[in-house]
Amino acid sequence: MQARPWTSRRGRRRAAAAALALILAIGASVSCGQINSEGRSPSYLIIDSLTASSGASPELFGNALESDVVTNVKVTINGQDTYVATVYEDVGKVLLKMALKDVGASSSPTSTNTITVTRYHVDYKRSDGRKTQGVDVPYSFDGGATGTFAANGGLLSFILVRGQAKLEAPLKALRNNAGAIIISTIAEITFYGTDQNGNTVSVMGTISVNFADWGDPSA
Repeated sequence: MQARPWTSRRGRRRAAAAALALILAIGASVSCGQINSEGRSPSYLIIDSLTASSGASPELFGNALESDVVTNVKVTINGQDTYVATVYEDVGKVLLKMALKDVGASSSPTSTNTITVTRYHVDYKRSDGRKTQGVDVPYSFDGGATGTFAANGGLLSFILVRGQAKLEAPLKALRNNAGAIIISTIAEITFYGTDQNGNTVSVMGTISVNFADWGDPSA
């Protein structure tokens, strides 16, 4: 008769342990579900190339950008030639293509695997590690750019350096020093989109952007 209370306590301990194990199992499954919810798309984006062009020379694209903070443009006013300080935005071009995560022999992309990019984000970082926005580097920003990409790929144009950035610190202080001071940065551009089933996809690329009061093309 004295053993019954002990058996009851042991039963309660076993029940509590089982309940705790069930709670832990549920928690683990929720955690795994959250992790697996990222990157559900069967396709992903690849950056084949990332180039940029100074707004002062928009036809010249390269793998690094010399961003001119101000360009003196010659204009004729009342018969007299004069130079007007002008700010241009700098443009980037990215060659994107879609690929499948499952590369099995029977795998082939369909129209639902194509990825539509709708926006991008730009961050600037200096090579010396300084990265305070508005002090060391221009402010980060988000932009809109839309294109749909299949396995054969395609080009997407976007603004890499906003005109507003050249009117703010730290770029504004580079004016009129004839390139004597250069702010060297690495721009990180992340492109965001979805496949045709609504699964989110993103990819990041980098390009060197060197800010200065470079020589004007027309000078």
